Amino acid sequence: MNNIDFFFIIGAAFTASIGHCIGMCGGIVVAYSSSKIDQKKSWLNQSISHLAYNLGRVTTYTILGVIFGFLGKVSAFSPTTKGILFIITGVLMVFAGLSLLGKLGFLNTIEVSVSDKTWFQKLFRKLMTTKSLGSFYSLGLLNGIIPCGLVYSFAIIAASTASPLWGGVVMAIFGLSTIPTLFLLGSVTKILQKGTTRKIMMKISAFLVITYGVFTLYKGYNFVVHPEMMKKKMEMMHQESQEGKVNDKCGGMKCAPGKCG
Repeated sequence: MNNIDFFFIIGAAFTASIGHCIGMCGGIVVAYSSSKIDQKKSWLNQSISHLAYNLGRVTTYTILGVIFGFLGKVSAFSPTTKGILFIITGVLMVFAGLSLLGKLGFLNTIEVSVSDKTWFQKLFRKLMTTKSLGSFYSLGLLNGIIPCGLVYSFAIIAASTASPLWGGVVMAIFGLSTIPTLFLLGSVTKILQKGTTRKIMMKISAFLVITYGVFTLYKGYNFVVHPEMMKKKMEMMHQESQEGKVNDKCGGMKCAPGKCG
């Protein structure tokens, strides 16, 4: 992963949270804000409850990222297969971006509802009638497993890292980037739900997602067409990373092998 990846993930996730997540998860936020949060309590107390809910979502997303990163690691055992995974990721990200623009039904197509399942409804009702801090966190965990096309799109990016660690990081960043919008939804619902605001954010998000998809396609192309070159590049990056760790142990100075603790 590099700075370009993180820039697009943060930007796309934040803008998409206004354009897509308000419609997807906004109802749950408004519902628990109305039934579980005592409006007479202090702003800090209410904020902690909102934060617990959102951290629950981020936890679920991070676990999904680890799983998808592991699956990507299993499949990306050579530069060529890694390139194919990047190309698939790029294509699906472009589809996701076009879906955000309303040109395709891709995101809606891959969303499979579990909210109508009996076990989900029972657990949801139980959590909605409990006001403990743990219930907010658990509600966030539950919300995180609701199938969402946008979540799946970023999970595909997690898979393309071919690493459980970086896959988890990608999905954690995605989840954290959506917190500001859902955190503030209770107090600025009218602003965020205005058609103009949502349309603008949706277009910005779509642009970032499509751009990142094209960028990922380009990386995949290089892996497939120039596998040896990309393999050497990855080895050099890994070597530089290891040297950086050694230098950190030596107080930022370059030391001879075996001289640092």
